[in-house]
Amino acid sequence: MKKQYSLAYLTVLGCPPPEMISIAGRVGYDYVSLRPIYMGLPGEPNFSFENKELMRKTKQALTETGVKLLDIELAKIYDGVNLKNYLPAMEAAAELGGKHVLSSIWSDDRHYGIEAFAELCELAKPFGLTVELEFVPIASINNLAGTLDVLRTTKQENAGLMIDIHHFHRSGDKVEDLDSVPREWFRFLHLCDAVKEIPSSLEEMTRILREERLYVGEGGIDVASIIDRIPEIPCSIELPNKKRVEAFGYEEHARRCLQSAKKYFDQHSGLELCS
Repeated sequence: MKKQYSLAYLTVLGCPPPEMISIAGRVGYDYVSLRPIYMGLPGEPNFSFENKELMRKTKQALTETGVKLLDIELAKIYDGVNLKNYLPAMEAAAELGGKHVLSSIWSDDRHYGIEAFAELCELAKPFGLTVELEFVPIASINNLAGTLDVLRTTKQENAGLMIDIHHFHRSGDKVEDLDSVPREWFRFLHLCDAVKEIPSSLEEMTRILREERLYVGEGGIDVASIIDRIPEIPCSIELPNKKRVEAFGYEEHARRCLQSAKKYFDQHSGLELCS
């Protein structure tokens, strides 16, 4: 079966959704993973679909290219968050044919994080969306065990686990632990590579995470050992690399991301992921 790939927002950080979709179509991606939830980060544009003209152009780009919307991000859970603020993005995602909402937990209060995640799942249900929980090495829920604790406690049928290859490697988790995860919890993953050495400082960890990930097969992560434990799901290539975007531009960087992934899978043809 043909492998399926999505172009994730951080790979082309700052690129407007209609342009991002056009790039994905020209380069050969099957999906896009958009960020219509404004994060308020320095210098980052607001691509909320409450902007009706942006919504119209995004819908037009999806129709013209045949590219589909895989997921939206980021329904971030933090102390004091008003989860209902995410409803407009969920409604837009459903209208655009999206399937999933990506979430992560940044509260150190376990009870609060679990309660909020359960509420988020309930909010997503009327839109037919699943909520995929991602652990991030700089967040409160920063490893596989913590993520599975949330999923097993909330018991939400539309909840799932989103593995980011970079984050899994940095967490120090064992690939064998993926065998115990219910297969239906895997719906898509984030694909990239990075240097093998795990940074000792939070600052360096954050810098690499946000602006210096590497093309698949170029770094030191044993990508194959991780994905060999995961069933066939789409690969969303999340590969922010500031210098390469500056050198190549959005489209060429996105092309190289996809080419390197395809080459890697060709060289590891026994892997059954990403169909």
